[in-house]
Parts: sequence; C-alpha cells; structure tokens
Amino acid sequence: MDWEAVRDEFPVTRNYNFQNHAAVAPISRRCAEAARRYLDHLEHNAYLHGGFYKQAERVRVQLAALINAKPDEVTFTKNTSEGISFVANGLSWQRGDNVVTTNVEFQANMYPWQALRERGVEVRMALEEDGRIPLERIVELIDGRTRVVAISSVQFVSGFRTDLATLGEYCAGKGVLLCVDAIQSLGAMPIDVRAMKIDFLAADGHKWLCAPEGTGIFYVRKELQGHLRPTTIGWMSMRHPFQYDRYQFEFADSARRYDSGSYNFAGIFALGGALELIQEIGLPNITERILSLTDRLVDGLRNKGYRVISSRTAGEASGIVAFFSDAHDPNRIQQHLQDEHRIVIAVRCGRLRASPHFYNTESEIDQLIEALPRP
Repeated sequence: MDWEAVRDEFPVTRNYNFQNHAAVAPISRRCAEAARRYLDHLEHNAYLHGGFYKQAERVRVQLAALINAKPDEVTFTKNTSEGISFVANGLSWQRGDNVVTTNVEFQANMYPWQALRERGVEVRMALEEDGRIPLERIVELIDGRTRVVAISSVQFVSGFRTDLATLGEYCAGKGVLLCVDAIQSLGAMPIDVRAMKIDFLAADGHKWLCAPEGTGIFYVRKELQGHLRPTTIGWMSMRHPFQYDRYQFEFADSARRYDSGSYNFAGIFALGGALELIQEIGLPNITERILSLTDRLVDGLRNKGYRVISSRTAGEASGIVAFFSDAHDPNRIQQHLQDEHRIVIAVRCGRLRASPHFYNTESEIDQLIEALPRP
C-alpha cells in the first residue's frame, strides 16, 4: 500500500500533524466532494432528478458490509447517543432488571441506561483495572435479571479493545442482549456483528470513519426488530412512506422502522464517500497500519520515560494510546504541542491521548515523541 499517495486524500496534513482521530477527525477529499455534489445539485436543480433516497440506500449497503450485517438491519441516526437511546427506551423493562456496563464508558453509553433507574432498572459497572477491563469482571455481574450488556468496542480513554466475540458468545448463552458502542472501532478495527453475536450497535461517523459529525449508524439484529419498539415515529418509519394519499400505520419490516422523517442527505452522502475510501484501502490494511504506528509510538514513549496506560496485548490494542508523566501537566503539554509544533492530540481524564490513523507517517510519530518534554 502506498501510504504517501493516500495522504493526498487528507489536506489536513498540510496544516497539522493530526493524531486525534478518537475525537473529531478531519474528513477526506472524497467525503467532502460527495457532500459538495449534493449541495451543488440542490443549488441548481432543487430535488429534481436527484434520486437521493436511492443514493442513501447504496450507503446503507456500504455500512452493512462494513460490519457484516444485512442492509435491512441498518439505518441512519444523528449520533451514537440516539442509537443507544433507541435500545434503552425501546425495550420492555421490569423493576429489578439490570444493565451491565463499565465505569469508563463515554457518556453516550451511560446516560441512556442511567435514565432507566427511575423505572427500577439497576445499572451495574465493571471497574477498569490498570487500563483494562477484564472480561471476568463483566461476566461476574451478569445474573438472571440482566437484560443488556452495554459496552464500547474500544474504550475512549484507555483504548482498551473488548473481546466482543467471547463476550457475545457468553451473552447469547445466557439470553442477555449485547449492545455495542462502536464509535472507536468503525473505520479502524474489525467489527463483525455475526461472529461477535452483537444484537445492537451504534456509532457516529466523525472519528475513525473520517466523516462529518451528525451522521451515525444503528444496527438491530433482524430477529429483534419486532421486540424493540420504535420510540421516534414518523412517515419514514412506515412500510410505504411515499404513498402520500393515504394513512397506513404499518412499520417498515426493516431497521428503517427506527427512522422518523427526512434524511440528512449531505451527511449520508459524505459518509458514503468516506466508506468508499475505506473499502478501497481495505480494513485489514488499515488495522495493520494503525497497530504498526501505535506500536512505534508506544516504544518511543516508553523509551522517553512516559508511562503508557493502553494495553498492547494482541487483541486488546487499538488506535488509541493513553500515556502520562507525573512530572508534567498533561493540559500544558497538549496545548504546547498544538501551539508550538502543530501536533494535535488530546487530554482525557488526566491522560494524554494520541490516536493516529492510517495516513499518518512514521516521521509524524517520531515528531510527536521528540516534541514531548522529558519526565
């Protein structure tokens, strides 16, 4: 793979050494071009001859392929929070039920579940241990009243990657539903909803997919669609949305039943452009590249005296590297790197966090290491 040629897809490389894809990533050229084509069409032709809903269906097929789902199991959302809220609010709960999650989830995968407490649902949290969440800590919280295990595929602070295949197998055996926040995986690490026995999945496109904010994905296993009640209902939720001359209240026999109204076409088409690039490069190549770059980063950080929190064990490593030094204020380091060196990383929960993507280079990794002050 010619990674230097791929960099031309990302004009941000002319301005910054950008290693913060776990936050809000820059978009690619073809992502921007897809949105511009749509806006240009609207400017000159309004909706005429657009075929926008047919184009959106092609993006739906792309999303389904990315996670090994069927197109009728996938629909579009505004963000991860909306998709997770569909699950939390759409299932039938009884007082005494519980949800198992962790104490290091991003808020999108916490507040929808905590809101169920007023209905008598308990939220149980497995605790992080030295940047890891041992699977046994999750499993030991599951009992006969556990309805859902809600977990991130990759944790946003530590970068710890969950063994979803093993967890999914266990949950399926216990009759527990597995709901995954996949925002820190899609576009970087493999997700296979079939092999991992994932029941629900939610993500947004603005991190590793390198698409704009405000366009997300929601997956519901086909067999569960009749059991998850739609909570936002509109004309696009229906089986025949374009029959304007009569009312026929009948939900679509697909994940589209969780839609409500008109689509965010600019965001959807931009997401399609981003997915096109990922498909061209190949997700296995992207994953291998990211892990290679982060291995180089971790080696350099440790040699310089920084403590790396992120697990680098095979299957647990991701594109996120969290690190710190007791000798320095992480916020001052982050600001110094951005202001003086145009290197963009983040601070999360008192730790510096770098998250390079496939188009970053070894020299950019080395530049970050060199620019860090010695402990």
